[in-house]
Amino acid sequence: MSRPNWEEVAMSLATRRRRERRDAMLLIAPFLFIFVVFFLYPTYKVIVLSFTDAPLIGDGNWVGLANYIKLFSDKLFYTSVWNNFYFVLLTVIPTTIIALLIALAVSKLKGRMQALVLTLFFLPYVLPVSVVTMIWAWMLDFQFGILQPLIAAITGKAVPVFKNPYWVMPMIAVVTVWWTNGFNVLLLIAGLRNIPTDLYEAASLDGATPWQRFWRITWPLLWPVTALVLTLQLILQLKLFDQVYLLSNGGPFNSSYVVLMQMYREAFQLNNGGYASAIAMVLFLIIVIVSVLQFQLLRIGGRR
Repeated sequence: MSRPNWEEVAMSLATRRRRERRDAMLLIAPFLFIFVVFFLYPTYKVIVLSFTDAPLIGDGNWVGLANYIKLFSDKLFYTSVWNNFYFVLLTVIPTTIIALLIALAVSKLKGRMQALVLTLFFLPYVLPVSVVTMIWAWMLDFQFGILQPLIAAITGKAVPVFKNPYWVMPMIAVVTVWWTNGFNVLLLIAGLRNIPTDLYEAASLDGATPWQRFWRITWPLLWPVTALVLTLQLILQLKLFDQVYLLSNGGPFNSSYVVLMQMYREAFQLNNGGYASAIAMVLFLIIVIVSVLQFQLLRIGGRR
C-alpha cells in the first residue's frame, strides 16, 4: 500500500478552499452590491450632508455641527419627538396585547373557520396606507361618518377627530392598530403553534386551570415572539409618517407633527438637505438606542 503524497493532499485542500471561497463570494456578491449601493452609500451621503448646508440636490459648504446645534435648539423638533413617543405609548403595548388576545382566540378555532377568521384579521395589513386612511377618514367624517354617532354617544356631540388636538393622535393610533395588527397576530399564532401540546395535556392531568396553563406554559414559551413583536412595533411606530401626513398633515397646532414630517418639510418643501439629513441621523440614533434598550430589557424580563 503506497503512502499518501502529503504535498498533493495539501494542494488539493488549498484548491478546494479557494473554490469554496470563490463560490461563496459569487453567492453573496448580489447582496453585497445591493447593500452597498442602496444602503451603505446613501447612509454615508446622509452623514456627510448633515454636516453641510447643501440643498436637497447638489453640493453645499461644510458647516460642522451647525445643523445639530440648530436642531437641538428647535422647539418644533422637541414637539415632534414628544409626539413620536406619545404615539409609541398609544400603540406598541396596546397592539401587542390585542394581537395576543386575538391569537389566543383564533388558535382555539379549527380548520376552515380558523383560516377564515385569520384572513379577516390579516386583510387590512395588505391594504396600502392611502386606502386605509381613506376608509377611516370616511368613517370618522364630521358630517357623514358612520362612527360619529358612537363618538356623539360618548362625548355628547360629534367631534372632528382629525382637527381636534386631543383626539387626533389617539385616533391615528386606532387606525394604525387596525391596519398593522394582522401581522402581529400571524407572528403570535406561529409562536403558539410551536408550543408542544404535550405540555398542556400534562398540566391538565395535574389539575392546572386555564389561567395556570397560560401563565406557566404559554406566556414563558411565547415570550421570545412577544419580545420580537414589541421591538418591531417600536421601530415601526417611531418611523411614523404616512398616516399622519394623509389624515392630519401634522395638525392641528402641531399636535400630530412627528419627526419624519419635519424632515420631509425641510427636505422637500424648504430644500434644506443638510438640515434634513441631521434630523434623519438623530432619528436613526433614537431608534437604535431605544430599540436596543428595549430589547435588552425584554431579554432580562424573559430570563425571569
